[in-house]
Amino acid sequence: MSDQEPLYIARARVDKVDGLHRRGTLEDGTAVDFGVHGPIKAHYGLDSQPNLPLPVDYLVAAAAG
Repeated sequence: MSDQEPLYIARARVDKVDGLHRRGTLEDGTAVDFGVHGPIKAHYGLDSQPNLPLPVDYLVAAAAG
């Protein structure tokens, strides 16, 4: 492997479900739903959106895990 080749390539897909609701699917079929919740919803007046974890919530959980 040369220094120019990537060590790893993540293969994932993100699909819009509805509004701000998104579903991410990993190569192995694992799916996670994300969107908005809490103070973010309140700040932007998104009360009609379902309470779902933000994408950054998954990043923090993975890094701290």
